[in-house]
Amino acid sequence: MNAKVSLRSIVLTAVITWAASLSTNTPAADRITGPSFAMRSEVFAPHAMAATSQPLVTQIALDVMKRGGSAVDAAIAADAALGLMEPTGSGVGGDLFAMVWDPTTKKLYGYNGSGRSPKNLTLQWFQDHHYAEIPAYGPLPVTVPGCVDGWFALHDRFGKLPIKDDLAPAIGYARDGHPVAETIAYYWDLSVPRLSKFPGFKEQFTVDGQGPRPGQLWKNPNLAHTLQTIAAGGRDAFYKGTIAKTIADYVQAQGGFLSVEDFAAHHGEWVEPLSTNYRGVDVWELPPNGQGIATLQMLNILEGYDFSKIAFGSPEHVHLFVEAKKLAFADRAALVADPDFYRTPVTRLISKEYAAERRKLIDPDHAAKSVDAGIALNQGDTVYLTVADPNGMMVSLIQSNYRGMGSGMAPPGLGFILQDRGQQFVLKPGHPNSFAPGKRPFHTIIPSFITRNGQPWISFGVMGGAMQPQGQVQIVMNLIDFHMNLQEAGDAPRIQHDGSTEPEAQNAPMSEGGVVDLETGFPYETVRALMRKGHTVQYADGPYGGYQAIMRDPETGVYTGASESRKDGQAAGY
Repeated sequence: MNAKVSLRSIVLTAVITWAASLSTNTPAADRITGPSFAMRSEVFAPHAMAATSQPLVTQIALDVMKRGGSAVDAAIAADAALGLMEPTGSGVGGDLFAMVWDPTTKKLYGYNGSGRSPKNLTLQWFQDHHYAEIPAYGPLPVTVPGCVDGWFALHDRFGKLPIKDDLAPAIGYARDGHPVAETIAYYWDLSVPRLSKFPGFKEQFTVDGQGPRPGQLWKNPNLAHTLQTIAAGGRDAFYKGTIAKTIADYVQAQGGFLSVEDFAAHHGEWVEPLSTNYRGVDVWELPPNGQGIATLQMLNILEGYDFSKIAFGSPEHVHLFVEAKKLAFADRAALVADPDFYRTPVTRLISKEYAAERRKLIDPDHAAKSVDAGIALNQGDTVYLTVADPNGMMVSLIQSNYRGMGSGMAPPGLGFILQDRGQQFVLKPGHPNSFAPGKRPFHTIIPSFITRNGQPWISFGVMGGAMQPQGQVQIVMNLIDFHMNLQEAGDAPRIQHDGSTEPEAQNAPMSEGGVVDLETGFPYETVRALMRKGHTVQYADGPYGGYQAIMRDPETGVYTGASESRKDGQAAGY
């Protein structure tokens, strides 16, 4: 028997066994309200709300607002604390993107805090050293961290408290310790064998060579000192002081190229968010170099189908979602890049006319095995949090090291790990996302926001690499098409399609249709029907992302919060 056919048969047999068992599975608990998949109730509060992936961090955000801080102050405090408490997805060694609804100007602002590649590293160097792609770990994928600059940019515009007050809670927990949450401990433990070979990681991020256990008290005095230095000296203490020199010396000693000049030249930028209207609500994303336009493209394609007649979890629902994703991701791989180097045809890509053209390519009965970009080239783990304050300011913020704990490069004495975002460059001359000195790579982290009738409605995001646009679209559909509440929209079983052409893997385009991962909760009839349409369906261990959201009632100002049931998080307010 052909090995590929044999493997496919094994996968299908396993899926059939799993799916058939779903009808006999019973929930762990019986809720008296909501659908059977709902894990918890929405949270309501009259004044302020915070939703993060760590309960202690949610409380930090609320405390900051109770002391008179704005939602931006609270978001900075929360993000700094997540870098300590959830280093499996974030930290000052990574990048930051945000959207802020300002009630004073009644406008949504966007911020791109993406770092750039080393200026003394070239595409030719990679070619001369026979690299087919940039490594996932080590010094070569490291780009300048944009997080700290992002904190100060947001604070300068919307902060109320001194930034030292925003950073104080994280400094205190880093110095005195906090008990590690369960899911975070799980991912931490997975990273230790992979990253311990890099100098500084084992010394600063393990306990006797292992990741901390759930509930174990974790201290990071090095990070406490780093944050104190930033609080006292401002952004320049990070980008132009001893911290930058320590990082540059360390990276170069390991064979990398990041320099103090790269740090000194760094700057994020304020950008205009983009939107599309989906059945009466406006969904907002940031422009490239991020992948947010893929969310808007998928929604535009799916808007052409009448989901009032298509049930959640049905074969039609899953099939149309997956096929729309394939089309949007083909453009994502070919056309999204740093706007300073390539002008992505954004207006065309997110237009309703273009969506109508792409929609014609979807066969309702057959899964597409390969998909090309719709526009020719012209010669592009994470944490998400959202906070809303008593004045109506709402912040949608996402931050990441990439690949969980990042590159594994932990500079001595600093208490954080550098990101490996540079892996997402393409080592192919002429491609929009091709590596170049001082360039921002294609970026996966995307905050999102929804307005209705020009008023702020929902600040939300979904973590998890390529899952982020897919997860955002599912949240919007769950709310609008399937009439779920804010918590149900996140608790509903999710779909992930894997196998589309990725921006950094141009030598491995999708050729066999990829794989559809389904969480438990989809009926076997759906699995069977998808297989008959030509989809390969499987059950996967945890790639479905993480979700936080806050909704504002435009009449009463009451906030509703929701937090991801697949992680350790909490939505809470006052």
